[in-house]
Formats: sequence, structure tokens, C-alpha cells
Amino acid sequence: MATEIAILGGGCFWCTEAVYQQLKGITSVESGYTGGEIPNPSYEQICEGTTGHAEVVRLTFDSEVVSFREILEVFFTIHDPTTLNRQGNDVGTQYRSVIYYLTPEQHETAKHVMCEMANVWDAPIVTELTPAETYYKAEAYHQNYFRLNPMQGYCAFIVAPKVSKFRQIFRDKLKTDLS
Repeated sequence: MATEIAILGGGCFWCTEAVYQQLKGITSVESGYTGGEIPNPSYEQICEGTTGHAEVVRLTFDSEVVSFREILEVFFTIHDPTTLNRQGNDVGTQYRSVIYYLTPEQHETAKHVMCEMANVWDAPIVTELTPAETYYKAEAYHQNYFRLNPMQGYCAFIVAPKVSKFRQIFRDKLKTDLS
């Protein structure tokens, strides 16, 4: 197994976590924060929008099963990379579209994918591409949020449709065991 890490911000981490937990080759998904000025931020501080942190998912993946490129193809399908600091009704810098690269290879791959995606979207891509910064794991109640709270309002009306879209488009990349 060739284990790698990817860190992505595509709006609310509940959405991105729920999708990537179902992608073949992803061995773990963790919700967290990165890109800000204060150490060990809390969710409440992040929500104020003054810390500079983004809500992100930290993915551990087997690059022999799923490539970083494939992870980014999913990323650009499950969120809108053309809205600055916003995903739907979630507004603020904490919801920005961002790829935190950990290696020069991830940087190059992300640049190429972003150029390709610029031809797909009708508006300019505003996704940030920046070196990985200090990552902080989000509070325990944010981990596995959709799995544990599928009937919660936000999950039922916002997360579930994103998961459904992912499952439809990437049917061939779904894990067979979704536990």
C-alpha cells in the first residue's frame, strides 16, 4: 500500500467528509481546520470567520487504488469552485475552496486539474492552491457527522444530495463496504 495524505476545503466539512468516506482507496477521512493564524481553534472561533482557517478534510489514501488526480476530480464535482468564500448558504472564508498540497507532485497535479476544470465551469475557478499548513483535527462531534446524523436538517437537505450526486457520477469508484 502506498499511503498519501490530501487536505481539501470545499465548504462545510460534513459534506466533503461524507463523500470521501465512500471513495474506494480512501483509508481515513478526518474533519479539521487549517490555513489560519491561531493555534488549536475551536469550531465556534472558526464560525466567527476571523481566524483565517478553512474547514477541511484530511484524507489518507492508497495511491495504488485512487490517485490524487481522481481525488481532485471528485472534489471539483461535489462543490462549486467558482464561488468565493461560499458554498450555497454557507458563507465565510471558512467555507472557501482550497487545495493544500503536501508535495511538489500534488502541486503540479492540482495546477493541471484546475486548468482542465476552468474549461468545465462557466465562471472562473477561485479555488486556492497553497502549501499545506498546520492542521488541527475538529472536535469529536464533527467526525463522521453525516453517518451519525443522517436525519439532521442540514444533513438531509444539503449533505445527502451531494452524496447522492457523487454516488451517481462515480458509481465505479465506490467502496463495496461502506461501514
